[in-house]
Amino acid sequence: MRCQKLALKNFLGINSPLNTYEKAKFVVIPVPYEVTVSYGKGTNKGPEAILEASTQVETFDQEFLKDLSKKYGIYTAKPISKADFGLYPLVKEVILDGKVPVVLGGEHSLTAYAVQAAASEIKDLSVLHIDAHADLRDFYEGKKSSHACVVRRILETDIPCVQIGIRNIAEEEYLFAKKTGQLKKMFFASDLAKLRTGADRKKMIKKIIGLLSKNVYITFDVDGLDPSLIPATGTPEPGGLHWNDLMELTREVAKARNVVGFDVVELAPIKNFHSSDFAAAKFAYKMMNFITFSA
Repeated sequence: MRCQKLALKNFLGINSPLNTYEKAKFVVIPVPYEVTVSYGKGTNKGPEAILEASTQVETFDQEFLKDLSKKYGIYTAKPISKADFGLYPLVKEVILDGKVPVVLGGEHSLTAYAVQAAASEIKDLSVLHIDAHADLRDFYEGKKSSHACVVRRILETDIPCVQIGIRNIAEEEYLFAKKTGQLKKMFFASDLAKLRTGADRKKMIKKIIGLLSKNVYITFDVDGLDPSLIPATGTPEPGGLHWNDLMELTREVAKARNVVGFDVVELAPIKNFHSSDFAAAKFAYKMMNFITFSA
């Protein structure tokens, strides 16, 4: 199996008999892939930073009062440097083996390969896209495979996508979204901020979930969160989601839908400034808990 090579660092830094590929529920796939970044660079260092920060995450989850790591294995595979060749077959293999792929990026363009691999084995799949940017361009800087085009590439394969936290969109993207009906599946950060509490907020989350199919792949670009929480990203945008926004949304999605895999992308670590790395690692572990205990 392609997954049988261990990474240099294990997610959470734990050594357990459950952390073999055969026994694991989750397979962490580091992808230090950076080819099309267009502003701040460093996403190729994101996976290692997340793995390092994860060693400081408490394995006991205070929300569920359980330690997932003691009952469900988390296997960390060897890093993949070429997402366009290695990620698709690996994600496909993980899903065929009944496990949940957890992809740590790397730039956002890698998501297209992971989603297409999941869709090749799972029917009725949709994508929940959390991001500051729409990523709906056809070309960007001469490349159709750019990180700024990833959702456009996913939609071209007839996989529906619901977009959350958008607050920077080009005219080209807006017109495309309006023409194709994608605008009805796009939730701007400013709209979510107005509904931070109360019944209207729950109604909006219910609406978001209603647009998702039975099986869901979640892609989390860390710039979806406000840069006060994660400044270490190539294109930070003010006015982003708060941590509790992210937690409530992904928790409710995991309750209502079958989350078959997820990724965390676009972290560009800042030397000696670890809060962004830790937040990304914390999200990954929370997502594992939501998938395991929320259903």
